[in-house]
Amino acid sequence: MRPVADMPIETAAGVTVLFADIDDTLTHEGRLPACAYEALEALARAGIAVAPITGRPAGWCDMIARMWPVAGVVGENGAFYFSYDEAARKMRRSFAIDAEIRAKDRERLKAVRERILREVPGAAVSADQLYREADLAIDFCEDVPPLPKAEVVRIREIFEEEGAVAKISSIHVNGWFGRYDKLTMSRRFAADILAIDIDRDRDKIVFVGDSPNDAPMFGFFPNACGVANVLAFRGEMEAEPAYVTKREGGFGFVEVADRLLSARAAKAGAA
Repeated sequence: MRPVADMPIETAAGVTVLFADIDDTLTHEGRLPACAYEALEALARAGIAVAPITGRPAGWCDMIARMWPVAGVVGENGAFYFSYDEAARKMRRSFAIDAEIRAKDRERLKAVRERILREVPGAAVSADQLYREADLAIDFCEDVPPLPKAEVVRIREIFEEEGAVAKISSIHVNGWFGRYDKLTMSRRFAADILAIDIDRDRDKIVFVGDSPNDAPMFGFFPNACGVANVLAFRGEMEAEPAYVTKREGGFGFVEVADRLLSARAAKAGAA
């Protein structure tokens, strides 16, 4: 992982889309810093399409798609995307799995939930579970005392033993049934909403993240960036970002935004 300041100016100036995780990437210690939100505004003003790619629930994502300066949002680790059409005053929603199957999967996840809570003392169902459409989020440090790493891994293992996909974020272990992840739904979102083929144009897209559930995005996008707290997971992720910031969370996100915006300004000034 190289310093984000080392991203070549031609590369940074050519970025047209920025995808970013939310928790501990846009946020810092559970809060969204004003500077991170201002960076979202600045990117949008510059014509860079921004979309959070998050494990957070559908209820949160509806609000984000409506009220943040973003082109849309991918939520629940790829279960759906939401994008608000301001002109039509309509929310565009696309799900990886249809409503009937999601309902059946939620019933299946109830048994998984009970097993995890029984076998991993101290784990808890996430406070935002009520607002979820497709997955089960188990809290290991957001609203509960932090669990040892071995216990976090055990939560993931239980999901997998029950036939679910499971990913560890900085605060939750998320589990679901279905063959999708952040990358698969980001691909659909980009095609449907941004009219971009991410397989062809991945060099023009930057993803910013912080934890193991971001690994599919880190591995796919050659100019992916990690905020400094990603270093806590060094050696534990299936793929690592190409670049890393000096600061953590939302303050590191601002470093990435500043690199992209300053590169654009420098290229425009040289023209």
